[in-house]
Amino acid sequence: MAREDRNRDPMDRSVDRAVYIISVAAELAGVHPQTLRFYERRGLLSPKRTSGNTRRYSERDIERLQMIQDLTQRRGVNLAGAKLIMEMQLELERLRRRTRELEEELHRARRAIPMGPGVERGAAVDIVPLRAVMTFPWLGRP
Repeated sequence: MAREDRNRDPMDRSVDRAVYIISVAAELAGVHPQTLRFYERRGLLSPKRTSGNTRRYSERDIERLQMIQDLTQRRGVNLAGAKLIMEMQLELERLRRRTRELEEELHRARRAIPMGPGVERGAAVDIVPLRAVMTFPWLGRP
């Protein structure tokens, strides 16, 4: 056992920790193991690999599988569409993080503006953050 594995908390179930072999991952997601291989070939999944080249899946991979199943089985989206939707969701999340960073930077900059007599707060910088960003209805959250 590697030193890194011995020092790891056995109760650590991080969403990115790849611990499930293909048969377990398939059972957790409710699909056949061959489906996971197919999704990997199509670029929908990227499981981690062990030194012996065995696939290992994380909780995040299982969630992604369940999302693929939801999109394709219940919502009628084809695999290419599901891949595009998931890529757009990742980009949207990246943009939301960047928006938060810029809003914090703007807030810090506004606090740093010297206030003189007759100068209204915000008169020099009147930037309004965009808060109404399009969301996906299947996520159920803004």
